[in-house]
Amino acid sequence: MFKPKILIVDDEETLRSLFEEMMQEEGLDVETAVSGEDALRKFERRRHNVVFTDVKMPGISGIEVLKAVKAVDPDTEVIIITSHASLATAVEAVRLGAYEYLIKPFEDINASVGLAHRAFEKYRLIKEKKQLLEDLQRKNQELEDVNTMIKEMASKDGLTNLYNHRHFQEVLSSELQRAKRHNHKFSLIFLDVDYFKHYNDTNGHPMGDEVLKTVARLITTRIRNTDKPARYGGEEFTILLPETSLDASLKFAEDIRKIIETHPFPNGSSQPNGKLTVSLGVAEYPRDGQDVATLLQHVDEAMYRAKETGKNKVCGWVPNAESVSQSTVHRYLN
Repeated sequence: MFKPKILIVDDEETLRSLFEEMMQEEGLDVETAVSGEDALRKFERRRHNVVFTDVKMPGISGIEVLKAVKAVDPDTEVIIITSHASLATAVEAVRLGAYEYLIKPFEDINASVGLAHRAFEKYRLIKEKKQLLEDLQRKNQELEDVNTMIKEMASKDGLTNLYNHRHFQEVLSSELQRAKRHNHKFSLIFLDVDYFKHYNDTNGHPMGDEVLKTVARLITTRIRNTDKPARYGGEEFTILLPETSLDASLKFAEDIRKIIETHPFPNGSSQPNGKLTVSLGVAEYPRDGQDVATLLQHVDEAMYRAKETGKNKVCGWVPNAESVSQSTVHRYLN
């Protein structure tokens, strides 16, 4: 434990020297100041734990020293030295945060040493309590960060770092309930990499994994902060677009299709259509389904329709659709 640091502030040299000598004999680390101005300079340079200050001094008074010290460190204990004539001022000082006051002439000046120890003990306990609280808050934050990291890891796909299938299902169910409650629309996009098996067979699975990671990254360059992209499984991806209409989502999907089509994937030219591309399906709540299962079925049908009618295109879901000309998205692709 370090020595208590004591500052004695008084314009009377005799009193300063007497206090300094007594407290140094008790093993306290003592410094003196001849005025309020001198005290504040020394306190700014070196934080003291306990300050003894006379009330009446030329220039800055003891009350002003008290206020200034408490403004810098509210935990520093200040003891006011006063006379019977200034007792009301000393009481006011206690109201302002002074630990105690001493009245001159002193009945027992040695009592000031015990007062210094008690004031320091209060200072020490307050500091320890604050440190314990800070440690507890830090540990709680660390625990919260670990829990967040674990939850994040559990919700993310290990390859692409997008949300995984399980978490996507949770987000979709939550968004559907929110949309019902507030009478909002939202849209789903399903995306499938065209001829992905051919790419894997030709270039190897490690390069296929790199393609999936790149597709995921390209998706994230286009989405908004509120959108929820996920790896649905294999080479399939999905994007949840809150409060987004079908028309806006079709345009959004077309943007992603073009971004991926124009990206220079390694050995993309060896693909059957001469480049690596994706097919996308789009469905909107509540237009294309009012429950999770129906929406997923319809957006899946739209995506497979895009694949079956030539690939590298976007299709919105159309009831009983038989040809691409029936698709509501057809006008965006010509």
